[in-house]
Amino acid sequence: MNGVRPPESVGVAIVGGGLMGREIAAALGRWPALVDHPVTPRLVGVADINPAALEWFRTIDTVEITTTDYRDLLADDRVDVVYVAVRHDLHQQIYVDVVEAGKSLLAEKPFGIDGDAARAVLAAVEAHPESFVRCSSEMPYFPGAQVALRYIASGALGEIVSARCSFLHASDLDRAKPSNWKRQARFCGQAGVLNDLGMHTWHVPLRLGWKPERLYGVLQDVVTERPGPDGTPVPCDTWDNAVVHSWVPQPGGKEFPLTTETKRIDPGQKNTWELEAIGMDGSVRFSTKNPKSVQVFGIVDVPGTGREQVWHQVDAGSQSCWPTVTGPNFESGFSDAILQMWAVFLAERHGSLGDRFGAARPEEAALTHVLYDAAITSHAERRVVSL
Repeated sequence: MNGVRPPESVGVAIVGGGLMGREIAAALGRWPALVDHPVTPRLVGVADINPAALEWFRTIDTVEITTTDYRDLLADDRVDVVYVAVRHDLHQQIYVDVVEAGKSLLAEKPFGIDGDAARAVLAAVEAHPESFVRCSSEMPYFPGAQVALRYIASGALGEIVSARCSFLHASDLDRAKPSNWKRQARFCGQAGVLNDLGMHTWHVPLRLGWKPERLYGVLQDVVTERPGPDGTPVPCDTWDNAVVHSWVPQPGGKEFPLTTETKRIDPGQKNTWELEAIGMDGSVRFSTKNPKSVQVFGIVDVPGTGREQVWHQVDAGSQSCWPTVTGPNFESGFSDAILQMWAVFLAERHGSLGDRFGAARPEEAALTHVLYDAAITSHAERRVVSL
């Protein structure tokens, strides 16, 4: 009547009904919190090889398909978009199948168990432009992270002195924690923690154009065995911690050091994501450990003292990329970041992203494997690797 187009209805299916599958289902249930989004998603189907994992999803009234075979979802016209969260060794086959079925895909990191798998998925994406594909990376959608990103993009840093992006866990400090597939290279991949967490630390740098020319990797396999299903120790042959030191070119012919950290053993940390960028004209820091607080550096006149270097603290509030009904002075958390990632993913698929910070692209995900391989080579040979 008033000329306003109704939102596009999109059927979403989930492959992998574990922790992240349930998190995505919960986020889609909160969709009305978004203001004037051009898409209305409906969770219509779920697949998991474990029938028991499907029971939770059957309580969601929009779910019409539950199956132990993901191919049932790909053959169903009610499904437009597929989110996949499965073991890394299964990525290539399932991702390629989704793309070749003409469905859009939000794929979990690392976009394949290794570089060959990632390149195979990328080739399928290029052969099927009708399938819109992105890689999951939710941490940059904390409002404070967006404040920091806008600060960096504005040029306020001036000449960059250094930058760091980290993703930190601590649960593996417990040697009695049972082993799982992420601690086995045949399922997780030779890159270990880099495969598991690395995209969290590279999404922002790569989107900012910070592509390293050379790097040095420092990798640790700290806990080499853990209790198996029957309590008997089994080998854990994946990297627990990985620090990558790299050099990134910037205008003027100079370089700056970029450090990325992915750690399963960093005492006291619970899913902490951090971004720091230091420049000659300005600097900014953000950590999800203090999710409202963004630190911005400046030089100010202090009455009675003179000019001083000061780290200012700014409260970020609740608003991220896509506006929500939440009051701007309220707080935001992990579930809100998931909702924002899906908001930008479906908006970009619709052609309505604008200048918002988009989800990780397939070529960015594939490039991370080049970086991981270089880090492994660097660590093994104790040398800097050129890219």
